[in-house]
Amino acid sequence: MDSIQFQSLNTVAPQKLLPILNKTSTRKHLIQHDVFDESLVRQWVNAKMAEDAKAGCLVRAILKGETLIGWCGIQQSEQGHEIAIVLDDSSWGLGKTVFKQLMIWCHELQHHTVYIHLLHTRPSYRFLDKLAQRTFETNMMGDKFTTYELNVEKVVRRALE
Repeated sequence: MDSIQFQSLNTVAPQKLLPILNKTSTRKHLIQHDVFDESLVRQWVNAKMAEDAKAGCLVRAILKGETLIGWCGIQQSEQGHEIAIVLDDSSWGLGKTVFKQLMIWCHELQHHTVYIHLLHTRPSYRFLDKLAQRTFETNMMGDKFTTYELNVEKVVRRALE
C-alpha cells in the first residue's frame, strides 16, 4: 500500500486539483461556490498559500503514492484555528490518518484548542463526538455548521496511546 504524503499545495498543478474540487461528492459537503476552472484554482491556491503563511497555520496537498487525493490544513476561523480535511471520495477511509497528522501539527504549533466545522450536510461523527470537549452549532458564511471544539493535548495523547 502506498503511504500518505503531504506537500505544499502550490506544488500541485491546478488541473490535478480540478477533479477533486469540482466533484459532486466533495461539493455537497462544502460551502457553495462556483465550479472551478484553472484560473479559479490558481486564485484558490494563492488564498490557501496566504493562509499557510500566517502564524499557526499550515495547508498541504495530500498524496497517496503519486496520486493527489485531497488537501488539508490548519486555518483561521471565527472561533480560532480550525482544521480542514477534503479528500476525494475514493480515499474517505484515510480521513482518520490525516486527522491524526493534523492534530500532531497543531500540537507542534502549540495550539491548545482547535475547531472542526462540518457543514450541516455531513452526518454526526461519533469519533468526533467522543473527542470533542464541546459540540455546538455555528452559523458562518451564510450556512449552518456542526462545530467540534477539540483540546489538542488530550486528542494527541489519546491518538498516541
